[in-house]
Amino acid sequence: MRTRLLALVVLLLLAGCSSGGTRDDGRITLRFQSLAWQEESVAANEQLVKEWNATHPDVRVEYVQGSWDSVHDQLLTAFEGGEAPDIIHDASDDLADFAYGGYLADLGGLLPARLKSDIPQRSWETTTFGDGVYGVPFLQEPRVLIANATWLRKSGVRIPTPEKPWSWAEFRRITERLSGPGRYGVAWPLKEPVSATLNLSLSAGGQLFHRGPDGKVTVRFQAGDQVVPRTVHDQANTDRSASPTTLGSGGSDTLPGFFAGRYAMVPLGFSYRQQIVQQAPKGFDWQVLPAPAGAGGRTQGVSPQTLSIAEDCPHKKEAAEFLDFFLRPPNMVSLALGDWMLPTGTEALKDPALHRTKDGWATGTALAGHLRPAPAQSVRGYPEWKDKVATPALQEYYSGAIGIAELRRRLEEDGNLVLARYQR
Repeated sequence: MRTRLLALVVLLLLAGCSSGGTRDDGRITLRFQSLAWQEESVAANEQLVKEWNATHPDVRVEYVQGSWDSVHDQLLTAFEGGEAPDIIHDASDDLADFAYGGYLADLGGLLPARLKSDIPQRSWETTTFGDGVYGVPFLQEPRVLIANATWLRKSGVRIPTPEKPWSWAEFRRITERLSGPGRYGVAWPLKEPVSATLNLSLSAGGQLFHRGPDGKVTVRFQAGDQVVPRTVHDQANTDRSASPTTLGSGGSDTLPGFFAGRYAMVPLGFSYRQQIVQQAPKGFDWQVLPAPAGAGGRTQGVSPQTLSIAEDCPHKKEAAEFLDFFLRPPNMVSLALGDWMLPTGTEALKDPALHRTKDGWATGTALAGHLRPAPAQSVRGYPEWKDKVATPALQEYYSGAIGIAELRRRLEEDGNLVLARYQR
């Protein structure tokens, strides 16, 4: 009897740890894992869940706080253990292996026409793998230049606008002009160099990943792909206009030096503006400038934040209804403001709050139409290629340890060997 009782307790505990289901009273519970981490963003997410639960008593959403740290491995373990959340917050460049692996539901027949039409096709391409759509892209951010406005104004350099950005060559010349003893025109925070390099390279006509008629992807490091890496390398190693010490740093690590007047500009994601507002010394005058442009114009690659539904979710219809509620235009605006990012929805993007000049909102919004899927978006094996090949190769190139020819060899030869294992 004691053995049977213990077994029953274990079963009940396991049921409590599994994905969403239906309670004895008929009420559905959906587990929503959010990766929101900034205070404003967490508050916006929790408020929307609260509003849903208040108006949908038969479908309760349980808010689960996740973390961007090692989210890929955490989700993979949850999927393989049958304990994945029903609704999953992630980024589009992390979805390919989960989509092809059968862990995510195809949302094509689940989402309402309103939501499908509100988000541009270029954004849907970031979550489309094969013939299926495996996530809803809802927040995105361009990379911008955060600049010391006083420094630039006194230097007399031309101030770029979204309509007339600097070219990459002009950017290099200006950073050299702004530099001097103990001061640098730019600080590149490239602890994670791959996404920044690839996404900005679209502006120079780069592509890097090429898909053949057989569907297989190969890496070709061509002239357009080399413009951004060469610029960073030459600023750091030839012109001495880029701080060598920040190349291994994260974005937040550069802010103390920026505030102290050691760097005139820092290329950062648009959402870093929140940290600047919170941390900048009183009276510090800063502004948001567009990233440089090249043969590809103002185009940038992005990997939007996404919301997906687990394939094992027993209540996909209800989960899709929650997504529709969560991503209504006013709600999408709240989420964007909370994360200091841009919404993908065209209606939300019209909101006046996103067009203010204060804190650079208008500059970012003006770039929204130029954002395209990141080059590695649908490449299987990209996480391994990035970690084992591209990251160390780019770090060594930017530090001056290897030249452009060796960088090309490693990205192409070593990189294609990695990708080939995923495309057999």
